[in-house]
Amino acid sequence: MENTVAAEKAKPEDKNVSDRQKALDTALAQIERQFGKGSVMKMSDRQAQVIEVIPTGSIALDIALGIGGLPRGRIIEIYGPESSGKTTLTLHAIANAQKAGGICAFIDAEHAFDAEYAKKLGV
Repeated sequence: MENTVAAEKAKPEDKNVSDRQKALDTALAQIERQFGKGSVMKMSDRQAQVIEVIPTGSIALDIALGIGGLPRGRIIEIYGPESSGKTTLTLHAIANAQKAGGICAFIDAEHAFDAEYAKKLGV
């Protein structure tokens, strides 16, 4: 008798899980129809990727970023209020990338680039 009661109690939960799975499968199918096969990546299907990084010049920030620096080969936007260290951070990262043989572009939206300061930081 106890087994029957336990089985009956599990049925509503199983139905709930089944409904959720169906809803998820429907949503994933819709996304793949709209954006193409392979547009949804399941994190459980992939092994951890090894990403080349450029150190920022700040050990604490490199640790906080989770991969040891800025990902190499990607466009990086540094955003923040005036005088918050955006240019200094960027120039340190550029200097580290150049030391490793990289080529960098610096887009100065604030019109505050100082070539002498950049040179002192290793750019």
